[in-house]
Amino acid sequence: MDELLTQFLIESRELVDKAVDDLLGLEKAPHDRDRFEDVFRAFHTLKGGAGIVEFAAMQEALHCAEDALAAARAESRQVSAIDIGNCLACLDRVVEWLSTIEQSGAIPPYADARDIVALFARGAESAQVRSAPSDPDDSWIHKLLDAHAAAAPAAKTALRYTPDADSFFRHEDPLERIAALPGLLAVDIGPRTPWPKLDELDPFSCNLTITALVASSSLEVAAALGDESRRAEIEAVSGRAPPPDAESVGRMAAEILEAQVRLLEAAEASPQPGRVASVGLVAANVLRHLGRSLESDNVAAAAALSIAEGRVAPLLHAIAAAMAAPSPSPVPAPEAGDRQKGAQTIRVSAERIDALVRLTGELIVAKNSLSHSVTLAEQQGSDLAVALKNQHAALERLVTELQRAVVGIRILPLRVAFQRFPRLIREMSAELDKPATLVISGEDTEADKAIVESIVEPLVHLLRNSLDHGIEASATRAAAGKPSVATIRLSAFREGEHVVIEVTDDGAGIDVSRVRQVATERKLERPEVIAAMSDEKALDLIFLPGFSTAKTVTHLSGRGVGMDAVRTAVSRLGGEVDIRTVTGQGTTARVTLPFSVLVTKVMTVEAGGQLFGIPLDVVVETLRIERDRIFAVGAAHAIVLRERTIPLVRLADVLATRTSRADDSGPIVIAQLDGQLGAVQVDKIGERMDIILKPLDGLLSGMPGLAGSALLGDGGVLLILDLAEVIQ
Repeated sequence: MDELLTQFLIESRELVDKAVDDLLGLEKAPHDRDRFEDVFRAFHTLKGGAGIVEFAAMQEALHCAEDALAAARAESRQVSAIDIGNCLACLDRVVEWLSTIEQSGAIPPYADARDIVALFARGAESAQVRSAPSDPDDSWIHKLLDAHAAAAPAAKTALRYTPDADSFFRHEDPLERIAALPGLLAVDIGPRTPWPKLDELDPFSCNLTITALVASSSLEVAAALGDESRRAEIEAVSGRAPPPDAESVGRMAAEILEAQVRLLEAAEASPQPGRVASVGLVAANVLRHLGRSLESDNVAAAAALSIAEGRVAPLLHAIAAAMAAPSPSPVPAPEAGDRQKGAQTIRVSAERIDALVRLTGELIVAKNSLSHSVTLAEQQGSDLAVALKNQHAALERLVTELQRAVVGIRILPLRVAFQRFPRLIREMSAELDKPATLVISGEDTEADKAIVESIVEPLVHLLRNSLDHGIEASATRAAAGKPSVATIRLSAFREGEHVVIEVTDDGAGIDVSRVRQVATERKLERPEVIAAMSDEKALDLIFLPGFSTAKTVTHLSGRGVGMDAVRTAVSRLGGEVDIRTVTGQGTTARVTLPFSVLVTKVMTVEAGGQLFGIPLDVVVETLRIERDRIFAVGAAHAIVLRERTIPLVRLADVLATRTSRADDSGPIVIAQLDGQLGAVQVDKIGERMDIILKPLDGLLSGMPGLAGSALLGDGGVLLILDLAEVIQ
């Protein structure tokens, strides 16, 4: 693949991600002009890139999307939900094309965009507004607004109409046309050219320029002018006039909402669907204009429920709740300095970063080798021991700083993973007919690149389970006094050296008795064992392969692989997942992950004459106990620690290097594995060290009980144990 095509792929994927994020944001905040312009710019830039590499089909598809956005801009209207859906479908096709290019290294020769073109053709609801070319100097608009300050706040459109000089001969009355404009607020009349002397004036020639402020949209103004719109400049002015203060806006919004409540109360005895729909639309639009998109969604969903049930109570309740809730504080716009900081980045290929990681790993091995040399020098009483020790300390400090810098290069914000989920919830919500809003927080939390890229699949399963299994139907939620629109929260934060991600829903919670019943029916565990479990332990059953409470299998759930896949994937990353639930209130899935998988801290242990490594993040403590405190449990062993029975494994026995003896003694490592404690007895505990963990290959590939290997300072190989498999 040539360099131009490689750069095209990188830039296009970035633009697609940005456009998807902005489109979803625009759907929730349709008045956000900055976001609209960002979307328009992204599509325009994507189209330009497709033109540079001569990808005609992609250029054609993006041109249709750009036309739809341009029509909304020209008509000074919000982008419709249909247009947003079509734009997202267009971007999906672009992603497919980009993947094809990445695999083949060339532009697809038979790419076809006819279905995307047809999609936008069907979605077109009205023709574009065509107005006369506008003068780049729009000072006339500012003068008009200044001259009519009282009318300016209500104005949506400014008009400058220059009738044809022969209009009187054609029985045209320009003033009558202006007077007929819907929502006319103010009119100014002046000469098109300076008035001549009275004896030179031609009374049959129209020498007028008419400017006006109108409360209706530019589309309505153009329709009212008819053919004469070609002689007019029609400009949207919403946002040009100074906006009213927050107190005035809040007061006006409250008055409108109170009026809607009165309309509903008057129709409570015999609710009319048309009136309920109108009230719901007005109330939702008012709340959305105030930036309260979640409450707007709640009102819209409640209106649909009221129409379906033939009663006004759900909509009344939703509007009352919105009026009682405090308005959120406005979010400050980013400062110019912040925007400039975002631009101070360079693109570096993943291969170069991986090469730097490998070199850092070799340097760590060299550092460990020097540590081994220092130990040998001290044992031999060499005069160089002190000098070597000082040099080793200096090198260790530098290597640690380099290691931290390399880890920093691989760090990505979780936003990279989170940004694809709003669309997932949007589509699933529509498919399942369960109105839901995804609230994301902590997306700036950073983690290792491997963590960010690998966590997407587990989070997809968790979000699907929340919406499909956790969230109730709208009618059920309304009966329980909950908002009709459910809320799913995806949050992330740092906790020491770990990254924590939580998925929380406000659904019905998990019925533990139902979990026990399903586990028993599917024979996932013996009935007597399930019955003896605590509720906390019983919740862990949902992670077993084959567990599902779904009654039917769909393409979203029901096969019993979702939660099992979550725990498997998280464990592979060195993390843990646990579930907390409250019946009737919701469920939280908490995923705890290491901050970085680049460098692993291990503790060396010796068993059966061999040296092994144990990851420090699973070690809880080390201890020695008396021989008589080790109990036989059938063919296995256990210890009691702080009134808790913990299974014990002798590592030498597992490795089959000796026969188990009841009088064995040695240090014991207590480890936490998938939320449970386990104990491993070893012969000796060694030092702690940083290693670059390398996966096993060749004959050792896939061997149970081993997580990987690392090089030691003396050139030997240290095998890293997977204690979860060892104890099992």
